[in-house]
Amino acid sequence: MGLELKITQVSKTYNGNPILRDCGFSFARGRTYALQGPNGSGKSTLFRILALLENPDTGIVRYLDNGQELSPDLHVRRRITLVLPRTGIFNTTVFKNVAYGLKIRGMNSRKIEDKVNDVLVSVGLAHKRFQRALELSSGETKRLGIARAMVINPEILFLDEPTANIDPRNTEIIEGIILNMKEARQSTLLMITHNPAQAQRLGDDLLVIQDGGLIPA
Repeated sequence: MGLELKITQVSKTYNGNPILRDCGFSFARGRTYALQGPNGSGKSTLFRILALLENPDTGIVRYLDNGQELSPDLHVRRRITLVLPRTGIFNTTVFKNVAYGLKIRGMNSRKIEDKVNDVLVSVGLAHKRFQRALELSSGETKRLGIARAMVINPEILFLDEPTANIDPRNTEIIEGIILNMKEARQSTLLMITHNPAQAQRLGDDLLVIQDGGLIPA
């Protein structure tokens, strides 16, 4: 059970400049995909389209559950999550930042407490649960963004350059988080990275955007 993602002939053009051309792929449940490509090749654009935040000019993005195609509505959007390179955080505590997604889903406060505490432990931020989120370092802020995604147990998680512009220690921690999620196989993970060695370490499958097309590496 769980969401499957399939795309067919997805294309996107900005200001007359083709970014994506006839991209097609089927993402298997529970696998980790590492996506690479040069700056401006369309990686982040593809992720926004896959996460239903942007429409392709042509082509189809299909989410299926047990073989049945689903409408791209709020129900599907709540089962997937995109973590952007720059995490937008609320001016409140680390705990409340992570709890927000559960509160808007109507979860009771006891369950929220338990889930948030568990996730904060897994990303190494339990000791900062009452700290103002705006006081975190850039690496810790990246981990907070991942924690906010993890706490809602997304069936498909998109990570757009999760270790860009942070120190080696936080990079190591985030790679460990991703490896733990990968081993659990509870989510399908799609990750953009500019680091070929990282792609090899973390990905089950390596993909490249080349001349606007999406191809296996």
